[in-house]
Amino acid sequence: MKTNTKLTIKYYWQEAKKYKVSGIISLLTIITAAVINVIVPLYFKKFFDALTSGGTRGEIASTLLGILFIIALFEFASWVLWRTALVTVPYFQAYVNRDLSNFCFAYLHKHSFGFFQNSFVGSLVKRVNRFVRSFENITDRIFFNFIRLFINIGLIVAILLYRQVWVGLGAIVWIGLYILASTLFVKYKYKYDLERSEADTAATGVLADTITNHGNVKLFNGYEREKQNMASANEHVRKTQLFTWYLGGAAEAVQGFLTIILELGLFYVAIRYWESGLFTVGDFVLIQSYILIIIMQIWDFGRIMQRTYEDLGDAEEMTEILNQPHEIRDIPNAHDLVVKDGQIEFLKVIFNYNETRTILNKLTLKIAPKEKIALVGPSGAGKTTIVKLLLRQHEVADGKILIDGQKISNVTLDSLWANVSLVPQEPMLFHRTLMENIRYGRPEANDKDVIRASKMAHCHEFITGFDQGYDTYVGERGVKLSGGERQRVAIARAILRNAPILVLDEATSSLDSRSESLIQDALNHLMEDKTVIVIAHRLSTIMKMDRILVIAKGKVTEEGTHRELLQKPGGMYRDLWKLQAGGFIE
Repeated sequence: MKTNTKLTIKYYWQEAKKYKVSGIISLLTIITAAVINVIVPLYFKKFFDALTSGGTRGEIASTLLGILFIIALFEFASWVLWRTALVTVPYFQAYVNRDLSNFCFAYLHKHSFGFFQNSFVGSLVKRVNRFVRSFENITDRIFFNFIRLFINIGLIVAILLYRQVWVGLGAIVWIGLYILASTLFVKYKYKYDLERSEADTAATGVLADTITNHGNVKLFNGYEREKQNMASANEHVRKTQLFTWYLGGAAEAVQGFLTIILELGLFYVAIRYWESGLFTVGDFVLIQSYILIIIMQIWDFGRIMQRTYEDLGDAEEMTEILNQPHEIRDIPNAHDLVVKDGQIEFLKVIFNYNETRTILNKLTLKIAPKEKIALVGPSGAGKTTIVKLLLRQHEVADGKILIDGQKISNVTLDSLWANVSLVPQEPMLFHRTLMENIRYGRPEANDKDVIRASKMAHCHEFITGFDQGYDTYVGERGVKLSGGERQRVAIARAILRNAPILVLDEATSSLDSRSESLIQDALNHLMEDKTVIVIAHRLSTIMKMDRILVIAKGKVTEEGTHRELLQKPGGMYRDLWKLQAGGFIE
């Protein structure tokens, strides 16, 4: 399985290096405290050697108090350094966490519409959170574990070599074998940690998908099926999780056995040296202190390495997204779109879904400035695809699309979207107030402008009926509003935006006849002096369009006014009109 560990570290480093001062202060304080941790046992050795030295009790007590004072100074310095580190490390992490979260947010939202259509919302949210949390966990271990480990082990080995070469060499061999074994084991376990992480993400995706579609689960009697799907996903999590836990337990068993060998082995050698008069009682105290430090640090090393690889595995899923190029983006030196007339041209446009299903086949279409056209035809004919390509939600396979002679692939996406107002068939609203949702079309608009647009869209009436009025929160995706109310809010947002190009994708499909008649006036006003594209299945809503285009099999098969198309014998539009106007009655 290909990993992106180096790339994950690169992303972490590019944000962490912005805060060098707090990072360096944290490193220096922890390094100094770790050095003191190794020095203090040397003075305890002197302390116990003084106890067994010749001399009067008064002389010995005076020596002991002097040593104790030095130990106290070191301990106080260590206390100050650790308190400092506990201030600077969180400061460093908090700022980097913020920047990593902002970086993920910015990069994620630059992905194409197609990317989000193929991804679970819950999984994406979890990936971002894991990516940020993993940085915090990893830096915690670097500051508070790895640095202490290498400083302590390095100095202890140097001191043992100085005291007695063979004791130091024995410690080096043991430490080397222990670290090598731990590292090899962690690398072996890493692939299973990745599998566990992927299984957990998949289970989260199933949960998010069913919660989003809770209505379908109930109405289509899918409760038991979805319970089985969730149980299956959770069972996979259990198996991978349990296996990794067992692997971790086996590693700890081996580590425990090795630490017993270290302690008994060093004390055996120390006894032999004491027997020869080469070691003092203080040396036993020193060795015991260092054995405890080594065991604590080395024992943690295996566990820390495992947790670090687990965190890297958790972060890797987000790294894959960060390493995935944006499918649709501005070309270098892209210029802003300038719309003066609003002429739109599709020139021999070809578009395929997944390179296998052709939706548009050399579509050529010209919409005159300020012209109002309607797209009709059977489902899957390519009507909505035309709009998506105009908005660059997807890229054309061949051909080009022009607005006022400017190729839309050469202009900035932001300027393209700024010149188009879209009212979709299923408007999605933020879990924010109605005022904020409508104002989203033009953030700089004042409250009066918002209310004016709301009145034109005939949503002011139901908004004022709420206890909180325009300050009413609409729920996730606007679930607290009916379909018709959401569409009217979307129309108000488009009225407020007032872009020169207007796209209505079944904009009145969720409205009853009375609401539709009210909004039709608003739409007529909204369409004034604009280039308009309307997608509609309900033909009665497009009778007054300047031109109606019938789309079938990715091409324009008929075009004309409502009257002209009705007079065309055997035409698809004429057949559709007959069906809607009275075919069922006949």
